[in-house]
Amino acid sequence: MQSLSLNRSLREYRRLASDWTLLLGLVVVVVFLAVAIVWPLLKILGVGFSADALALYRKYFSSPVYLRIMWNTVELGLVVGAVGTLLGFLFAYVQVRLDVPLKKFMNLMALLPIISPPFAVATAAIVLFGRGGLITYQLFGIRNNLYGFRGLVLVLSLSLFTVAYLNLKGMMEALDPALDEAATNLGANKWAVFRTVTLPMLIPGIAGSFLLLFVEAIADLANPLVLGGDFTVLASRVYIAISGEYDTLAGAVLSLILLVPSLTVYLVQRYWVSRKSFISVTGKPSGRHQSIRNPLVRWGLFAVVMLISLLILMLYGTVVVGAFTKLFGINFDFTLANFEFVIMGLGSQAMGDTSAMSAISTPIAGLLGMVIAWLVVRKSFAGRAVLDFVAMLGIAVPGTVLGIGYLLAFNAPLKIGNNVLLPALAGGTALAGGWIAIILAYVVRSVPAGLRAGVASLQQIDPAIEEASISLGADSSVTFRKITLPLIRPAFFTGLVYSFARAMTSLSAVIFLATPEAKIMTAQILNEVDAGRFGNAFAYCVILIGLVLAVIGLLYVVVGTSNGVERDLGRAR
Repeated sequence: MQSLSLNRSLREYRRLASDWTLLLGLVVVVVFLAVAIVWPLLKILGVGFSADALALYRKYFSSPVYLRIMWNTVELGLVVGAVGTLLGFLFAYVQVRLDVPLKKFMNLMALLPIISPPFAVATAAIVLFGRGGLITYQLFGIRNNLYGFRGLVLVLSLSLFTVAYLNLKGMMEALDPALDEAATNLGANKWAVFRTVTLPMLIPGIAGSFLLLFVEAIADLANPLVLGGDFTVLASRVYIAISGEYDTLAGAVLSLILLVPSLTVYLVQRYWVSRKSFISVTGKPSGRHQSIRNPLVRWGLFAVVMLISLLILMLYGTVVVGAFTKLFGINFDFTLANFEFVIMGLGSQAMGDTSAMSAISTPIAGLLGMVIAWLVVRKSFAGRAVLDFVAMLGIAVPGTVLGIGYLLAFNAPLKIGNNVLLPALAGGTALAGGWIAIILAYVVRSVPAGLRAGVASLQQIDPAIEEASISLGADSSVTFRKITLPLIRPAFFTGLVYSFARAMTSLSAVIFLATPEAKIMTAQILNEVDAGRFGNAFAYCVILIGLVLAVIGLLYVVVGTSNGVERDLGRAR
């Protein structure tokens, strides 16, 4: 049996080798994944399981302080996962199942966190609802302590619920309305239909969304640094170990501890995704979804979602207004000094460097995602599942862990004997002073979105179209460039949009890689927030959001489509 399997694998690879462009694409993908993902993770594992590290494990797992930090991390992930999934479900349900006004406005508010930096909501929440907040203190005289667990749950839930919204909205739209009609014809009321038909079919999507939000919450670095206060989580403790205590060993050990729940939960999430066949979706849904007509349910849900949308609008409105005021909450005089500081001062290099590195990484991540999706879906060879899994580690591995892996792997040249296989990529002056390492990190974190969108699109396209091209004499590269890529253009557009937005707003994966020659905007925003210069931070956020929107518009013009972007983003996450 093993011999037959081996022979089949050898035949598959011989077929790949017969098309040199296909073989070259596979080699490029494998080398990239090995260098950009596998090698840094192996370096962390090597340091994390060294003899010196064992003493740290004993220290951390016997210390009440560190055990509390670990529990804080898990508790935050569980609560944010539940609250964010609930918010996403409510927004999706109102969009798909309720006949109410202002749907476009609510949809826009739900999508806004995708293109905003991680500090936007947190910083706005501080100036509105903090101890001296415009609303809590100046309006109601309440000294509200926003720092800690409650503040993090609020900010992270509002920042991350878009993931659940896109996922569940796509699933609700795909459900066949005939199932609801059949249940209604059998005498079931709306509540019974929802409880016994709709909700069970959405359980895999709800579970998948919860698990994804859990991973995102425990891996987040930006918000715990801004709003954590005395509530310490593993991600912020890793940052303190590296940047404050200069203890790389402690950072690596804590990163491995953080990696365990993140990777475990991600594997469970992949299991739920693989159970999508349990949902009764057979091609294009027939009929129309039945709208909920009960006025109490209809307008009650509308009111809840509208209030949350107005809260999001208030937070982002504060960012915009705060960028043009001297001191938000105290002196509302109009000023351009905040933008002058960013554009003419220290922020100019960060703005240019971040935009340039994001612009370089975006097409690379977009194309790699499409190529890997094509190899996984269209080609048959041993190791396809491994290729897909390793590529998806970019989203499963917390950014903080990935950043430390890059520090360990690329701060010195990779050698065998006296031969340098790979020069230093992170820090120093080697290869553009850290630009290469940051671009690699951007690509690694962005590839999974394009990959998932590409896989979903390719599975809907008849392979006979590509087979016809090959039978007419075109090789794999021509077929991919002229046939496959145009057919999956919406997925490609999704990958590009997500890649640029993710790169521009990324912090945890690259904060350890920034150098004087490679500054990033999110790190500069963190510096301004830490210094209490919220006006400058707001100006950074407005410029960053403006740049992301401008590039999305440019991509729309160049690529020429945005059809299905929301659906594909949901699948991508």
